[in-house]
Amino acid sequence: MPGTAVTRILLIEDDVSMAAVYRSYLTGLPYRVHHEETGQGALDAMAKEAFDGILLDLTLPDMNGLEILRKVNQEALDIEVIVTTGDCSMNTAIEAMQLGARDYLVKPFSKDRLVTTLNNSFENQKLKRIVDTYRDEIDRRQFCGFIGSSLPMQRVYQVIDSAASSKATIFITGESGTGKEVCADAVHQRSERQGHPFIALNCGAIPKDLIESEIFGHVKGAFTGALKDRDGAASAAQGGTLFLDEICEMELSLQSKLLRFLQTGTLQKVGSDRTEKVDVRIICASNKDPLAEVQAGNFREDLYYRLHVLPIHLPPLRERENDVIEIAQSFLEQYAKEEGKGFSGFDPECELMLSSYDWPGNVRQLQNVIRNIVVLHNGDQVTQSMLPAPLDRFEPHAQTPASFSPAVTQAAAPIAPPAVSSAPPAAVGDQLAQLIRPMAEVEREAIERAIDLCGGNIPTAAHYLEISAATIYRKRNSWKELDQTPSH
Repeated sequence: MPGTAVTRILLIEDDVSMAAVYRSYLTGLPYRVHHEETGQGALDAMAKEAFDGILLDLTLPDMNGLEILRKVNQEALDIEVIVTTGDCSMNTAIEAMQLGARDYLVKPFSKDRLVTTLNNSFENQKLKRIVDTYRDEIDRRQFCGFIGSSLPMQRVYQVIDSAASSKATIFITGESGTGKEVCADAVHQRSERQGHPFIALNCGAIPKDLIESEIFGHVKGAFTGALKDRDGAASAAQGGTLFLDEICEMELSLQSKLLRFLQTGTLQKVGSDRTEKVDVRIICASNKDPLAEVQAGNFREDLYYRLHVLPIHLPPLRERENDVIEIAQSFLEQYAKEEGKGFSGFDPECELMLSSYDWPGNVRQLQNVIRNIVVLHNGDQVTQSMLPAPLDRFEPHAQTPASFSPAVTQAAAPIAPPAVSSAPPAAVGDQLAQLIRPMAEVEREAIERAIDLCGGNIPTAAHYLEISAATIYRKRNSWKELDQTPSH
């Protein structure tokens, strides 16, 4: 951009003398100009080199300049296009702007006009890139296997990014089905160890007499069935990450060996008297409260403090605002493609059900529900009648959704005016009625405006309003009934 680096400009102008004038205007400025006389020449140049901006003459010998503008627009190229034309028709200018042109210059134009237009265009381009980068980093809807744009998950993404570069151990907590292994893998993928193995071990799913061998390995003859030497998960994760899920299920006797492994960085295979040095990062997880397990005597306190260096808590799905619809939509598209079905979305009543349900099994339960629907049904939209148990018996109106905002509930009710000893004059009352609008009316306007700004996407509008999508659906239904009620 100007002032920071040379900006590459493609000048498309069939008048060679006019092109020379434009190039002289930009001499000494941080612009590198490449000139083409024809539309095809310009397209060929664009295929070979990336340009920051285009000065585009609409009247070319081989094509209309709008064709080039359409290509830039269709391919979503990050190029600022400024149209130059001797035709001052407003219709032409409007069509060019609709196709994505940043500005237009009517020939002849001065050096100052050209330079000012270019500077403004590239400043706008720079700001857009900053905004896009900020949005990608702060308002992420997908992140290393996670789906969801809620504020609780944005905080999780930020913690993962911050913790990934560290060598410290990470302790992930969260209910079953919240994605603890996904979180551990995300940390691994964002770290410098990403090119090395990620080994996951569920301590609660392995028989207690085999867990030590699974982690540290064993030598031939160490126990019945040990027919040959075998490396454990710690050795397999050399240079990478070892994820120990359900760590609180580990027996106390093995906890002491894990603590020694963490402190020394060495392991000893079952049945061996030789120690081996390994370089692994430990990430562990539990669906229990580890400190409560320490207090109950089920988990070593010294191991807890050795592991609980960088804690990450994954919120349950019921606390993730409107992520349920985003996740459900992603699963629906995935399974519909796998099963060859035509599902593309959910009808409003079904979205209300999904948004209002508590999801005790979290994302794993939602995943199973969507797969059940896709396998057993056909259609374009998922309807309420397709929902399996227990959602088929769930009544969303019988309870308040988990992410519902009490403040909005109160706002929807008419606010009674304070008691006064005497009524104001009629003229004053009329004036106050014009200045003060009912809260329910203001609320409805705010919600409908948010939906319009989000292109009709109710879950997205709900996200920015910081209320649940179920709230919006319920209110819209009540407004619809109110609008249909005949006035007397």
